[in-house]
Amino acid sequence: MKEEMAIEARNLKKHFGKIAAVDGIDIEGHKGTVIALLGPNGAGKTTTVKLLTTQLLPDEGQALVMGYDAAAEPHEVRKRIGITFQETSIDEALTGQQVLEFTGELYGLKRRQNKIRTGELLEMVGLSDAARRKTSTYSGGMKRRLELARSLMNTPDVLILDEPTLGLDPQTRKKVWEYLMFLKEHKRMTILLTTHYLDEAEQISDFVYIIDYGKVVKAGKAENLIRELGNDTIRLEGEGDAGSLKDQLGTVAFIQSLSISEDNILHVGVDSGQQRVPQILELAAQSGFNVSEVGIDRPDLGDVFFSAVGREIRE
Repeated sequence: MKEEMAIEARNLKKHFGKIAAVDGIDIEGHKGTVIALLGPNGAGKTTTVKLLTTQLLPDEGQALVMGYDAAAEPHEVRKRIGITFQETSIDEALTGQQVLEFTGELYGLKRRQNKIRTGELLEMVGLSDAARRKTSTYSGGMKRRLELARSLMNTPDVLILDEPTLGLDPQTRKKVWEYLMFLKEHKRMTILLTTHYLDEAEQISDFVYIIDYGKVVKAGKAENLIRELGNDTIRLEGEGDAGSLKDQLGTVAFIQSLSISEDNILHVGVDSGQQRVPQILELAAQSGFNVSEVGIDRPDLGDVFFSAVGREIRE
């Protein structure tokens, strides 16, 4: 390894025609940490992953993995990464065991080492009992777990996962995250992931990058980003000119953040929801906004995301 830093993107840019899919992204990930890339559909997350994994060449900037340049030294990068994609790519004519053993052969594992490694990984992802079944009989969750096992056959330094739990049931998602935490804590593996599940990203990640229109718009530890947003968020639903109320609230000292969703719901970040609700309701009445429902939420990563990009993650 040339450097302690496991993942770096330096002013990374990639255009498709006139569209700037990645527009000057900077990312850092130390060894043994989990880095989450979050963003709406089309924000540039998958393109960033492809640049880091040698699938695309950047127009400008550098993508480095374990100190190796993904464009100039792709073979060195590929030896050090494991990757799973959004869509499964398993040959359904093979058994689960064959999928892993063939992968081991591609990585040059000797026969005995390959069998041992295959058995270890099948046990880790809970597929030992289904090892000799054709993968055509596997459920979506089983296939996703097999793909995770396949990405670990070469014992990578860096594991890169593009939507690893997309479409999985809650129980299977929980198991996948448990595997990832095991790899981080016991193998000191670096994990870079994209995900739409903000609650999980909040729990598992050491560092979060929120990307929108090809740029990093917010970055930091999840708990710090949440703390910066404020202690509570007051939700105001009703009828009237929400924009006028937002303008008026914007002049109030104790209000820390403001946004309006497309369904005319105001999200107001404050220091203490219980204390500030009466004052905000009074301001709403003065603005001619008729409040029909009030809610107080503790902020989470979803609120940070909405504040940073101004729309829901699935839009």
